[in-house]
Amino acid sequence: MATAHLLFGYLASGKTTFAKHLEVKHKAVRFTPDEWMAHLFGDDPPEESFPEKAEAILQLLEPLWMRCLSLGVDVVLDYGFWARKERDEVRAIVERLGASACLYRLDCPDDEARRRVDARNQADHRSLYIAPATYDALRRRFEPLEADEAWSEADVIHVC
Repeated sequence: MATAHLLFGYLASGKTTFAKHLEVKHKAVRFTPDEWMAHLFGDDPPEESFPEKAEAILQLLEPLWMRCLSLGVDVVLDYGFWARKERDEVRAIVERLGASACLYRLDCPDDEARRRVDARNQADHRSLYIAPATYDALRRRFEPLEADEAWSEADVIHVC
């Protein structure tokens, strides 16, 4: 049975680093939408078009990761899964495909995450630029895991 490894965490919590680890460990296919966004639209796409472009990337990736799971290949979904609705929808898809889902919670103290975002913003590589005001604004969209969600303390990863 294939497994979908779902990574839950806020900005700069170490999701992509951990996703790369899981990709190798499980011989999985990794899906990191931020990399696609930066590659296709640059590291600082206009705010007004960002939601539309991000949704388009997710729509392109979904049939690919679903096909992998249906073929028995593990996937790593480096999505963040900030919204409960999104987590529930993906878990339902995974279940319909006859695969299992493993949800990992990645935690990082806010001051360290901000430091990482600042360093990433200044690095010479293709990652999305996150302004300090954007970091704060996006925090309001972040919905913590609820007690009834399928995850265990054993799956909590403290990367900082």
